Amino acid sequence: MNTQRIEAFSDGVFAIAITLLVLDIRPPQASAHLAADLLALWPSYLAYLISFLLIGLIWANHHEMFQHIRRVDRMLMFFNTLLLMNVAFLPFVTAVLSSSLREHIGLRTAVILYGSTLVIGGIFFNAVWEWARYRHRLLGDSIAPADAKAIARRFMLGPTAYLVGTAIGAVVPVLGLALFAALILFYWLPITHGLHLSRSAPG
Repeated sequence: MNTQRIEAFSDGVFAIAITLLVLDIRPPQASAHLAADLLALWPSYLAYLISFLLIGLIWANHHEMFQHIRRVDRMLMFFNTLLLMNVAFLPFVTAVLSSSLREHIGLRTAVILYGSTLVIGGIFFNAVWEWARYRHRLLGDSIAPADAKAIARRFMLGPTAYLVGTAIGAVVPVLGLALFAALILFYWLPITHGLHLSRSAPG
């Protein structure tokens, strides 16, 4: 089975999830103090920005990963479905995070929930790649086994880093959230040497 249908389905889920993020940003009900009211929505803007860049990053890495995956079996579809389930869950955890930032209540729980979602998503992302590269049976000739292994090591850094961020967030929520944002921005940076695959992230 080729990869066209699974890629098209995945792109659709990414597009829907990234679009749903904006629904949490609701315009002010009155316009008497519009500028102040719009400014007061900064928690929603922040959560939206972080999650938009995150989903975009997962999509970019997913796209690059499937440049090397040439065949699909049922187990790969299952792991990919788990990854998409996690992506589709991100608008909910984003709404929880922005609400907690606005209300100044439950931020520790919100950050732990957000971080845990990133960790689990990273595990599912790694599962797709590990299954595809097992004995190189689902990969094409565009990548050597040694390079596939190097990519796997880089991918594993994603959930590990987010797990550390979640642990820090359980103690200092704002610091954990800042670390998530910094990691997402870091993983967007291009690799200037070696393989062309984007940096690992939860993916």
